[in-house]
Amino acid sequence: MCIYQVLLAPTAARRSCGIAALEETLDLSTTQTLTATTQVTGPESTPDTHRSTTVLQAVGRTYFPLAFVARLPFAMMVVGVLTLVVAGRDSLTLGGATSGVVGLGGAAIGPLVGAWADRAGQRRVLLATAAVHSLLLLGLTAAVYSTASDAAVLAIAFAIGASAPQVPPMSRSRLVAIIRTRLPVARQQRTLSRTMSYESAADEIVFVVGPFVVGVLAAAFGPTAPMIAAAGLTAVAVGAFALHATSRTTAAPATGATAPAAHSTGSQAPVQELWHRRVLVLVAGFVGIGLFFGATLTAMSAVTGDAGHSERAGLLYGFMGIGSVVSALAVSAFPARFSLRARWLTAAVLQLAGAVVVATSDSTGVLIVGLLVAGLGIGPSLVTIYSLGSERSPRGRGTTLMAMLGSSVILGQSAASAATGALADTVGTGAALATPAVAGGVVLAAAVANWRLADR
Repeated sequence: MCIYQVLLAPTAARRSCGIAALEETLDLSTTQTLTATTQVTGPESTPDTHRSTTVLQAVGRTYFPLAFVARLPFAMMVVGVLTLVVAGRDSLTLGGATSGVVGLGGAAIGPLVGAWADRAGQRRVLLATAAVHSLLLLGLTAAVYSTASDAAVLAIAFAIGASAPQVPPMSRSRLVAIIRTRLPVARQQRTLSRTMSYESAADEIVFVVGPFVVGVLAAAFGPTAPMIAAAGLTAVAVGAFALHATSRTTAAPATGATAPAAHSTGSQAPVQELWHRRVLVLVAGFVGIGLFFGATLTAMSAVTGDAGHSERAGLLYGFMGIGSVVSALAVSAFPARFSLRARWLTAAVLQLAGAVVVATSDSTGVLIVGLLVAGLGIGPSLVTIYSLGSERSPRGRGTTLMAMLGSSVILGQSAASAATGALADTVGTGAALATPAVAGGVVLAAAVANWRLADR
């Protein structure tokens, strides 16, 4: 609950949480709230003398808690599907394949949803996807425990991924646009970097809380409970996020290298700019991180399955998230001379080192240590890649790019879940535990490629 106290409580309460530095990270020093209700067309439309002083002034006090809760169903989706199908159909292979198809749907359609939001606005898109997604989650729950074929289960799973509300990328797109248009120019770059740090930490927290909630609900009420809860939370929380005043912000973020005059135009950059190698290397990095998530989660399912408690995989997986949350929050304290490309490369090495410990672990204690170390590398990688994405986003394509990055994580996670599940069933748990190291190698390769591109 400390993250909400940071946003809403007085200074003394924030200090009691031990993370008072996050107040500076989000520029939350003022208690005055000025909700952004006007439609923004470009950074030059708001002179510095009329701009908000802080992010909290610009978005209002309800924004951050609401955006945080609205993320939770997205974080529960893949883990909940895996838990449901493994329990309902008694097949880790089918469970991994089903969660893999969820990711395929998200990767194939997610960027299109982002592009739709860039053109039509977030409110309409979020309301539509939230309604469809909630119904599909309930439909899959019924299908798994019916006589429906495996093919039907897979088809519904694809639709679940395709209809997933893109809350994390849309939140980033809103905040970047608001920072570029409502904050004084002198504060924008520093605030942007620190806000991306918070956003990544928020993602990490929900990706820890999501599997944990799935594990608790499944253990307490059965494997259908997480899906029913996710459906209800999607309808309520995502719907409220869609109706928040910030959803009317229409200015898209542009790259840091773009001249201010370019920001003021309402046109979009050509879609081909999304396929520039400086953008694709970020996508590759996020695919690698998704691979790591999926491989690790399914490997933990194999480990706990061997012990007769497969529903507890989310609890063990949560140890990786602990290290990731801590390191993501710490990024804001890194010195400016520690460049973004150096941060990503260093974090990738640390992530791979933790994966090697996981692969060679011979006890639960060593396994947990490896997960914690890997998490310490994941947090800075997420923050850094999102910061690079905000810098390299083509004009008017902010939500699209953020959706591409978010979908890349889900694609990697789901692909690794399917592959690792099949490997665990056919070869054994030891082979499954080695797959996170392969994923860590992908992240490191992308970090090296980014280093070379950034040097040009």
